[in-house]
Amino acid sequence: MTLDNLDPRTSALLVIDLQNAFIHDKGTLGISGVDTKRLSAIVPTLAELIPRCQAAGIPVIWTVQEHFAVDASRARKKLAGHTSRRKQVSALAGSWDEEIVEELKALAAVNPAYVIRKHRFGAFYETRLEMMLKMLGTRTLFVAGTTTNACVETSIREAYLRDYDVVALDDCISGVNGEWEQTAKKVWKQYFCEISDSKEMRAWVEEKAAPRTLGFGHMLLMVQDVPRSVGFYVDQLGFSIRPAKPLADGRPFTAFHQGMAVVAGRAPSHRQIDHIAFEVNDVRALRDKLKKSDVEFQQDLHDGPYGLTIYVTDPDGTRVELYQVGVTA
Repeated sequence: MTLDNLDPRTSALLVIDLQNAFIHDKGTLGISGVDTKRLSAIVPTLAELIPRCQAAGIPVIWTVQEHFAVDASRARKKLAGHTSRRKQVSALAGSWDEEIVEELKALAAVNPAYVIRKHRFGAFYETRLEMMLKMLGTRTLFVAGTTTNACVETSIREAYLRDYDVVALDDCISGVNGEWEQTAKKVWKQYFCEISDSKEMRAWVEEKAAPRTLGFGHMLLMVQDVPRSVGFYVDQLGFSIRPAKPLADGRPFTAFHQGMAVVAGRAPSHRQIDHIAFEVNDVRALRDKLKKSDVEFQQDLHDGPYGLTIYVTDPDGTRVELYQVGVTA
């Protein structure tokens, strides 16, 4: 699957210009003679995909193109712009033309902060999108919307030039001309993005939403002499100490930025590993799965230093900590 290497936690869905101006038959493109049935065909697919993304915690970001009746910047142009080829200037500020289509309006209202106003084709050009994506920790952009050869393509190129991983959702993108679209998508796939579709994305979301381990958290080594061990790892190996919450049982310990910590309590005959820890995506669901499999629990659901936590025992007797960040008992 194309999406296997991607992570929902660092992904967002960008929905471009699903506005009356561009896909409603009474909007600017419709009254200018464009086949809006072709443009609006993506709406039912998006109406199914967007709630699934929102439920999975994937930010859904909307762009709304907005124009002014008098635009001094555009008026300086010596050659006719694309707006002159329509019966009117599209998506005028405050107009019905500018609004997101009725079928999707409620979905956009789920988080009004994720609605980005733009005044030109590109979603990034002089908007707050790039800063928002940094704040969200986004590295992958799934792109949907209209129109293929203008706002969608410009935004895909802008995202690629900023080193985002970009995935264009084929059945969620529409344009005014099928021949142009096919050529554009060949160029995109060669240079700018991967081409996927809503079915593959939904399957990816479902797979990633299943209870699973997200990544290594840390390893706690039991040592006989904490200061001596700290000196070895810091002075000899170049580790750096990081601030950390104390252990629940009060044992003195020192944590390192390198993903390991040392704790007092090891006798010469003891195993050195106190426990290893992993971040998981749904600790409650994973807990139920482990219970059904008769895995040995050392400690059930509780508020640990990193989030909602359980401790279990692996087949060789190693203590394993599993925690979900941002969730409490």
